[in-house]
Amino acid sequence: MQNWQSPSANCSAENTGHTDMKDRIYKSWLLGCLFLAACPALHAAFTNEATGQLHALLEKEWDYTMEQSPTWASQLGDRRWNDRWDDVSLSATEKRYKHVFQVLDGLSKIRRQELSPADQLNYDLFKREQDIAKEAYPFKWHLLPVNQREGIQLADELADSLRFESIKDYEDWIARMRSFTNYMDQTIAVMREGSRFRMVQPRIVMQRVPGQIDKQIVALASQSPFFKPFRTFPADFPSEETNRLVAAAKEAIEGSVLPAYRRFKDFFTGEYLPSCFDQIGAWQMPNGKDLYAFLARKYTTTKMTPQQIHDLGLAEVRRIRGEMESVKGKAGFKGSLEEFFQYLRTDPKFSYKTTNELLTAYRAMAKEIDPALVKLFRSLPRVPYGVEAIPDKIAPDTTAAYYRQPSADGTRAGTFFVNLYKPETRYKYEIPALSLHESVPGHHFQIALAMEQGELPNFRRYGELTAFVEGWALYAESLGDEMGFYNDPYAKMGQLTYEMWRAVRLVVDTGMHSLKWDRQKAIDFFKENAPKGENDIINEIDRYITWPGQALAYKIGELKIKELRTKAQKELAEDFDIREFHDVILLGGALPLETLDARVRSWLKEKGK
Repeated sequence: MQNWQSPSANCSAENTGHTDMKDRIYKSWLLGCLFLAACPALHAAFTNEATGQLHALLEKEWDYTMEQSPTWASQLGDRRWNDRWDDVSLSATEKRYKHVFQVLDGLSKIRRQELSPADQLNYDLFKREQDIAKEAYPFKWHLLPVNQREGIQLADELADSLRFESIKDYEDWIARMRSFTNYMDQTIAVMREGSRFRMVQPRIVMQRVPGQIDKQIVALASQSPFFKPFRTFPADFPSEETNRLVAAAKEAIEGSVLPAYRRFKDFFTGEYLPSCFDQIGAWQMPNGKDLYAFLARKYTTTKMTPQQIHDLGLAEVRRIRGEMESVKGKAGFKGSLEEFFQYLRTDPKFSYKTTNELLTAYRAMAKEIDPALVKLFRSLPRVPYGVEAIPDKIAPDTTAAYYRQPSADGTRAGTFFVNLYKPETRYKYEIPALSLHESVPGHHFQIALAMEQGELPNFRRYGELTAFVEGWALYAESLGDEMGFYNDPYAKMGQLTYEMWRAVRLVVDTGMHSLKWDRQKAIDFFKENAPKGENDIINEIDRYITWPGQALAYKIGELKIKELRTKAQKELAEDFDIREFHDVILLGGALPLETLDARVRSWLKEKGK
């Protein structure tokens, strides 16, 4: 998210200690990536044994990933394992860790120097993924499968990502429900091991989970969230088939799902919750200091230390406060910035009274944004997106919005989910910035466009690098100025509020997990620097508590993209084309920031010829 010293320095490859990697990537681009397409003979020269070995390995490993992650495969539209849950057992996780070494051994036997520049980059990025997986396992983060935002207590939500068009689709979901007992057994065993190893979450956030479990423990099978797919069927299904499927679904819920959740509730409240930490922060976990430093590197794709990130955040908070002071003046408000925040939080004119009004406003905003995209973008994703409400059962415990990517097979659109809980705390002036972030030109735009780049291997089309993905979405918020959505001082204040939100994250995330801040100090720092509603602020802080390091990626990624844009504008002057720049950023898929830096520099080198 957000904590720097200057927008131009710390995230660059020169400052990450990865100069060798950067030089290798940069030379690869210069040697051929930019002119290879125009030289068929040269391209043919690279189609050799090494190329075949790499492509075969990448294809094999993608299939392995899908088989090992059947719920993700289902979400992507790969239905081969639609009747299974992920195997989260300790033994399966250890086998996947050992598999990483086999993959690295296979990679080492491929002669990288004989690959095309594009495949050398694929090689390097795939190897980077394996190296991170190898480094991550000993920290045992896999022993934390449940928190207030994710886990088996929300497993029914998978159905919302699936197609239910054939009898087999329904039978696969029934099979998943019937095997739910085993999935729960594995989860409880993992959590029990986490408790033994002291890899647990703080009690203050985990006390939200029993209420979520309770929503799964219903009196009738037909009331279960797992039963939702069986409330409607395609019109051409024979009635005897629908009756059979409904009966089988109820039997599976009554025989497997409900007993599993009752057992989970007993385990969670009686055994697990009492073992959770009294304090907050990753520092108290085994090897907590090294764990958090690793997570910071992983999510930011830099070598920045927690202290560097913290200092950067403080600098960004100061800068954005200055901009907020300016906007306050333009709004004609005479009081202090803190009084302005309170005014924005409490004046009824800034919020809607009903959830329907709020959802309608977000959908109207989406319709305004869509036609403005062509001003700044040459390449547009083909897959559409929709705006929906976050499910009621999790809305009180989650943040303002989130995005779900489309299926890879094109049968499910992307979805921008909006939190309608307590609409009086969801402010009108936030709607433009949040919409730009979660839908277009933010998450939906970037993720759908990456999925459509068929020349990229699957791990790059569908994978996620948080610093790039979230950095792009935060950068997309800033494009509202050029798209004409921040002409009103309150809308501009909304954008600055969201930017400040990400700057605050750099401070409070490192504060809690590295500098041993308590939860209230983090909440107070957030409230002092942004006019977000208290409910949102508390949910955000609790999110950072359970996802250490993840929140650091947004601001650091955004600042890198802005740095590269400034560099391009300076070097190209009147030849700078914002639509071409955005293609360079987006059409390579999600990239580590050092690789993105090299990609832009290579483009600039070519433009300067």
